[in-house]
Amino acid sequence: MAKAKSTYFCQSCGAQSPKWLGKCPACNEWNTFVEELIQKDDKNTPQWKSGTSTQISSKPKPISQIVYNEAHRINAFDGELNRVLGGGIVPGSLVLIGGEPGIGKSTLMLQIALSLGTEKVLYVSGEESEQQIKMRAERLGIQSDNCYILSETSTQNIFKQIEVLEPTILIIDSIQTLTSSFIESGAGSISQVRECTSELLRYAKESGTPVFLIGHITKEGTLAGPKVLEHMVDTVLQFEGDRHLAYRILRTTKNRFGSTSELGIYEMTGFGLREVTNPSEILISQRDDTLCGITIGATLEGNRPLLIEIQSLVSIATYGTPQRSCTGFDAKRLNMLLAVLEKRGGFRLGTQDVFLNIAGGIRVEDPAMDLAVCTSIISSYQDIYIPKEVCFAAEVGLGGEIRAVNRIEQRISEAEKLGFKEIFISKYNKVVQDPNAKIKIHAIGKLDEALGELFG
Repeated sequence: MAKAKSTYFCQSCGAQSPKWLGKCPACNEWNTFVEELIQKDDKNTPQWKSGTSTQISSKPKPISQIVYNEAHRINAFDGELNRVLGGGIVPGSLVLIGGEPGIGKSTLMLQIALSLGTEKVLYVSGEESEQQIKMRAERLGIQSDNCYILSETSTQNIFKQIEVLEPTILIIDSIQTLTSSFIESGAGSISQVRECTSELLRYAKESGTPVFLIGHITKEGTLAGPKVLEHMVDTVLQFEGDRHLAYRILRTTKNRFGSTSELGIYEMTGFGLREVTNPSEILISQRDDTLCGITIGATLEGNRPLLIEIQSLVSIATYGTPQRSCTGFDAKRLNMLLAVLEKRGGFRLGTQDVFLNIAGGIRVEDPAMDLAVCTSIISSYQDIYIPKEVCFAAEVGLGGEIRAVNRIEQRISEAEKLGFKEIFISKYNKVVQDPNAKIKIHAIGKLDEALGELFG
C-alpha cells in the first residue's frame, strides 16, 4: 500500500499544487484551492479490470500504413439523439451529457436504455435506488428484458459486475457520485471525478463499449468538475430548456465523430420525452388574429432548416434612457441593426424602448435572421402587421445592403413545405426558381426596398 499524501486542487480548473495558494496560477481565480488526500499505486496505475495492467507498448507507424475501418454505429432508436451524435452511437466512445437538475437527463438516458431492445444495456445509478428507476420505467411505458439496473457508486464493484454481465452499452448516472478506492477524497471532488472518468475511458477504449456519463452543472451553467473532464470525453452534449416549459433542446458542444452544430428537440410529456421531428411547427405560434411586430425568419441549425418566430415591441421610452432588451438574440447585434435602421432607414428609434424575443426559448446566432428582426421592429414601430404567409432569410450590412446567406435553397424549400407564400432573400443569392413552386421569391438588394414593399 502506497503512502497517502495531501495535495491541493483548484476547484475551478483542476490545477494541482503541493501547497495552498491564494490565487490559482492557471485560471487566476482566488481562494479556489482545497486540500484532498490522494493515494497512488506502487506498481501499476489503476486499471478498469481488477487492477491488472494490460498496457501494451506502442511503436510509431507511418500514417500511410495505418489501417482504418469505419466502425458500424449503433442505432439509438431515437432520431434526435442519432442526429446529434452524428449518425448513431460510436462503439468505444465516451459521451458526457450535462444539464440543470430536473431537466430530464436521467429520463432521456433511461428511455434510450429501454428502447435499445436488441442491445444489452447496464444502467448504473449512484443517485437513485432500483425501485425509483423502476417507477420511472413504468411511467415511460417501455418494456425491455435487456436493460439491467445497478445501484452502486464504487467503480471497483461496477467493473466486477461489468465483467460478469458484459454489456454492449454502459450508462453512468452520474459521474459526480462515483468513487474509486485508489483516491481517498470524497465523491464529487476533482481528483475523484478525474480518476473515475479515466478508468471509464480506459474501459471504453479497450473493450469497444460506448459509455454515457451524466454530469452535474454549476450555478454558472458549466459542467461541474475539472475542465479536463470535457477534454477526456469524445462528445459533450448539453440538455437545455426551461423546467416550466415543455420543450428541451439537446445541443452538441464537442463531437469527435460528427458536427458540433446539430440540434435535437424534445417535448417533455407525462410519458417521457417525445421527439419533435418538425420543430418549425412548435417555434411558430398558431394565431388567428393579425398582430404587429411578429415576423418569421428561416435559419439553420446544423443541417436542419428551421423557421422561427421573432416578436418585437417598440414603445416610447418612459424613463430617460431607452431600454434595449432581447431574449434568444445577441444584444450587440440588435444595437447594430437599430443603428442601421436609424441611419439608413430614417426611423427615429433613439427615443424608443425596444424589446425582442425569439419564440420557443431557443437562442439564434444565424445572421440570416437580420432582415426578419428589422422588419419585426418596424412592424411594431409603425403598427403595421406583416402577413403571416411571408418569411425572411437575409443578412443586413452596415450600409443597409442585403447580403447573401448560405444554403438558401434549403431555407426556401422548408418555407414552401410549411405553407409560406412569399420569402424575401438577397438578390446576390443565385436562385433559379421552379416555375411550379408555390412560393414567391422577392430578391432585393437594399433594406429600404424590403421596407418599401412591406410598409409602402
